[in-house]
Amino acid sequence: MSLTPDSTVPPIPAALNFRTVDVRGRHLSLAGLRAAVPRAQSGTVADAEDKVLDIISAVRTRGFAGLRDLALSFDGVEQTHPRVPAEALRAALADLDPAVRAALEESIRRARRFADAQRPANIDVELGEGAVVSQNWVPVARVGLYVPGGLAVYPSSVIMNVVPALAAGVESIALASPPQKNFGGLPHPTILAAACLLGIEEVYAIGGAQAIATFAYGIPADSSGPDSLPGIEPVDVVTGPGNIFVATAKRLVKGVVGIDSEAGTTEIAILADSTASAALVAADLISQAEHDPKAASVLFTDSETLAADVRGELERQAAATKHSGRVLEALSGPQSGVVLVEDLEQGIAACDAYAAEHLEIMTADAARVASRIRSAGAIFVGDYSPVSLGDYCAGSNHVLPTSGTAAFSSGLNVTTFLRAIQVVNYSRSALEQVSGHIVSLSGAEDLPAHGEAVTARFTAR
Repeated sequence: MSLTPDSTVPPIPAALNFRTVDVRGRHLSLAGLRAAVPRAQSGTVADAEDKVLDIISAVRTRGFAGLRDLALSFDGVEQTHPRVPAEALRAALADLDPAVRAALEESIRRARRFADAQRPANIDVELGEGAVVSQNWVPVARVGLYVPGGLAVYPSSVIMNVVPALAAGVESIALASPPQKNFGGLPHPTILAAACLLGIEEVYAIGGAQAIATFAYGIPADSSGPDSLPGIEPVDVVTGPGNIFVATAKRLVKGVVGIDSEAGTTEIAILADSTASAALVAADLISQAEHDPKAASVLFTDSETLAADVRGELERQAAATKHSGRVLEALSGPQSGVVLVEDLEQGIAACDAYAAEHLEIMTADAARVASRIRSAGAIFVGDYSPVSLGDYCAGSNHVLPTSGTAAFSSGLNVTTFLRAIQVVNYSRSALEQVSGHIVSLSGAEDLPAHGEAVTARFTAR
């Protein structure tokens, strides 16, 4: 990603070092399992936080000048204003490969069907005659959607961000993606084409943590130079995946704006038994490892034979894949490896402790096993539901919580962009029926004015 200078990337390992963690025979608690499973080194988050705080400060205090310096430093791009011209969006769509356009349109169609079905219904509950409490779902006014760049191009993330926001009824949508030196300082043209295909007109060439800060705090208009620069309005909700810097920025601005989840560097976990195909398990682990050298690929299994076979397949397939260096580095990192479990029961417990972004179930009776999982961003059942399907064309959303946060947060969906507003509508007689209870409870809490506000309505004037 744009916030990681090339000079900080560690040397690529010459061979696969896919480590093994053996928890068999160990009666570990949830906390013990969480400590045992492979994770990225703990210092990474703290290091990222210091850098991100500096970036947020630069955006807040220096506005467009800060964005210009960050774009030059991280992306090698000189900018005046990060807004992508409308003609660049239209040109990108006109030049899009027809096969890619067809694929994007099918992905949009499936995502829309699933998103439209997610919208919750408003409810009215009559608790007595004249006593009605309602819950109405209302979209936020404005959202900022982030689409990563760097090592890969993600038009699919444009779909995953935009479609649920549109389904929720959001009227103001801004999208940001890193500027690309090879494309005149604009985001990748396939990103622009996908945005145009979805009708998104407000697109910015801003990358990483600075995009999150821009959405959270906005940028005031600047008329100090020869050209007047229009401002960027802050948003209510920021969503989208990214690297550790993007995830950290979202955590730091949470409370100023809403966020979907801390969707950082990708991870895949696979729960497999002796019935699984080692070749397919390895292929799926590699498919996510090619995203980033820090991507996590973890296999949970009770079969030593499968573990050995998968390791052999990883060596063979990783050597043959296009991004073999990146894949080998990800598979050899502390965030990846095999976890040997006693049996399926311990395997399920270990998977819940890991709380994977993507969890594949490749066991006998996979659907039954999947139904017992309680912590995962998304679950992929059986040999024919790989994570790659979810990345592009399943209809599900691929913006999912990482780093164990799936234990308490959900992936991006329509409700991310909605607020539940409760409406209370009581008549005089309905209030009178419960007035005594209100007086009693307000007295018990030593807040007598609460009760007096009710009795005042029935005092003779």
